[in-house]
Formats: sequence, structure tokens, C-alpha cells
Amino acid sequence: MQAHKRHIRFAICLAARSGEDLEVGKVYRVLPDVQASEVGCLRVIDESGEDYLYAAKRFVLVDIAEEARGRLLKAVKGEAGATRR
Repeated sequence: MQAHKRHIRFAICLAARSGEDLEVGKVYRVLPDVQASEVGCLRVIDESGEDYLYAAKRFVLVDIAEEARGRLLKAVKGEAGATRR
């Protein structure tokens, strides 16, 4: 597996507010952002297909086995593309 895929992180949304582009129980890709983590946030690619900061306490980070990581990444990207149509 390529090195960059090992650093891809995913999180499950535990809480969403009305009007946000998040769904409770859905898996989202998390982008690395040191400054965001320093203030208790995650940079998440939400349903709009864009990345935004959300409070980290609203998500649970999940470990994905290497053999499933690429498939999950394709699925998450596919859903974001379908949302933008």
C-alpha cells in the first residue's frame, strides 16, 4: 500500500446540528491539520465535498485495516462527488 494511504484517517460522526452538511453515523475522511487539533477540532470533508473544521468531540476516529482503506476512500470520494451534482 502506498505510504500516503497509511496516513489517511476516518471518523464517524456522533453529533450533527440542523443545517450542517454532516450525518450522524456516517464515516468521513479527516484531513491532517495540526492547528485544528490544537484547538480541539478535526478538518473533515463533509457532505458538501469541501473540508471544514468541526469539534473533534462530535466524532470518533476509527482505525481501518490497510486492505480496506483504499476501498473506503473510494466510497467516501464517490459519495462526495454524487452530493455535488
